[in-house]
Amino acid sequence: MAEVKIVGTAHVSQKSIDEVKAAIEEFRPNVVAIELDPARFAALKKQARDPTVQDVLEVRNFNSLLIQWLLSYLQRRIGVDVGVEPGAEMKAAIAEAESRGLAIALVDRDLRLTLLRFWKSLGLFEKIRMFFALLFSIAEVDRGQEIDIEALKEQNVIDAVMEEFRRFSPNGARALIDERDAFIAHQLILLKAQQPQGRILAIVGAGHREGIARFIDDPRTLPPFDALNREPRSFPWATVFGFAVTALFAFLLAAIAFSGVGWMVLLYAFLFWVIIHGLLAAIFTLLAGGHPYSALTCFGVAWMTSLNPMLHAGWFAAYVEARVRKPPVSDFRKIYEAESLTDMARIPLFKVVLVAALANLGSLLGTILYFIFVFPLLGIDPGVVIFTGVHNMWAWATGLV
Repeated sequence: MAEVKIVGTAHVSQKSIDEVKAAIEEFRPNVVAIELDPARFAALKKQARDPTVQDVLEVRNFNSLLIQWLLSYLQRRIGVDVGVEPGAEMKAAIAEAESRGLAIALVDRDLRLTLLRFWKSLGLFEKIRMFFALLFSIAEVDRGQEIDIEALKEQNVIDAVMEEFRRFSPNGARALIDERDAFIAHQLILLKAQQPQGRILAIVGAGHREGIARFIDDPRTLPPFDALNREPRSFPWATVFGFAVTALFAFLLAAIAFSGVGWMVLLYAFLFWVIIHGLLAAIFTLLAGGHPYSALTCFGVAWMTSLNPMLHAGWFAAYVEARVRKPPVSDFRKIYEAESLTDMARIPLFKVVLVAALANLGSLLGTILYFIFVFPLLGIDPGVVIFTGVHNMWAWATGLV
């Protein structure tokens, strides 16, 4: 049976680069297994085709893409502070393996699938907490907060960090850590079967080392591979919420119409829906640095998209923003090379994605505020209006039978 050795690294550590080279020299592996997927491997080798803005608009996964960019920025900023390029230890492993004629195995799960499973696993409040925690971490690094990279490779520190992450976001930890540990373990076990007399050196992040080793030691605990390598099937809470909002709004209008308070109140109830959604979506678009045309588009469509779970105001804003800004393909490289969040925010493609995310947030906030403040704005008693409206609707419906 093939022998497997796992080396845990920090992705922005000069010491990790030296450890990777030393491990290849001492262990003399037949295969070097790397915590990369084909897309990230191609990106490190600068062989990847940069996506176009049309690719971004078609996928429409703006929130996930925004999180990916911010995470990448945070990792790169830490790397700049310690003088090491993120992923440098993986590059060193690739270069060493290629110079020695060793086979290279890419054993990590597709990043897009991981991010999709991560994002869909989070509840609404978990997503909000995660986003602000990420912004806080970026602010700390940008202010010059020192981070002991080598300490992050010590097992007691790793355990503490992982435990804190699990408390902060148990679903996120499962998608980003546990599932990938299992995925990589599956890949290494398969390599062992293909190399019965060989040696396999696995280069992975330090936080994955223990989890992968446990799965390899006891493969019976591994979840099925297919379950790890498909898009998540989660209950469509967002769609249910969207239809519930539509039904609640329709019920509210019907109750007002049948309550006898007058058609002007009904008209104002509808106009407030249009204005509150339109204003908040437009304001958030402008806060994202969006073009006035994008904000105007949001103002025009937000009332309608908030009643249709299949549509989002941010999609329309992103399309208009892309037409106005015309982001070049090179913007993808610029985003990953930005020196600060301010520089990143000036990049047209980043504006497109940020506009989409914040426009949707503004529209969602509009829905929440509408149902909180609509009755005070209308100057009517909600209990009386709803009770009277329902009573009259029931009398009308039974009178038709």
